[in-house]
Amino acid sequence: MMLIEETTVPDAGLPVDEFKAHLRLGTGFGAGSLQDEVLISFLRAAMAAVEARTGKILLQRGFSWSLTRWRDPDAAALPVAPVVAVSSVEIVDRLGARSAVPATQYWLEQDGQRPQLRPVGAVLPAIPAAGSVVIGFDAGYSATWAEVPSDLRQAVLLLAAHYYEFRSETTLSEGCMPFGVSSLIERYRMFRVWSGGAA
Repeated sequence: MMLIEETTVPDAGLPVDEFKAHLRLGTGFGAGSLQDEVLISFLRAAMAAVEARTGKILLQRGFSWSLTRWRDPDAAALPVAPVVAVSSVEIVDRLGARSAVPATQYWLEQDGQRPQLRPVGAVLPAIPAAGSVVIGFDAGYSATWAEVPSDLRQAVLLLAAHYYEFRSETTLSEGCMPFGVSSLIERYRMFRVWSGGAA
């Protein structure tokens, strides 16, 4: 299974000015954009960390998800949410040849936690031996930062500020996330339940 981000959020779509205000950086000295590059890098890192912890995509963009077998042929739970639309489903044989599955053969069951690709008929299309299926889809709360849920926006700013303040620190434990950020994103986290228990 592999999830690939096919499109990225442009720099102009990131809340750089809001982040500067959050950091209380000085303005009006003729060098207002001097730190923009480093601020953008911290915003991207914070957004990626929040998305990874929650499984929720903040700003809309395109993804492709490939897998070699269906866990359940009746429905395939997509790896992130919210999913706006499924743009394509392609079957890839062992030699790499692709064939598109008609959009009339599947539909998207939208869900804030666990969106699913479902077949129109009894089961999803068969995946050939040593082959795969590649699902293209668009996911994200909004195309604009202002329409992302406010608690997730705040979590990104807090985490980006944490990265900024401790940018020279090398002794923080791996996976360290400030408590304020953890509490803001907790309700968005999705717990997966397998046969061995919750994960």
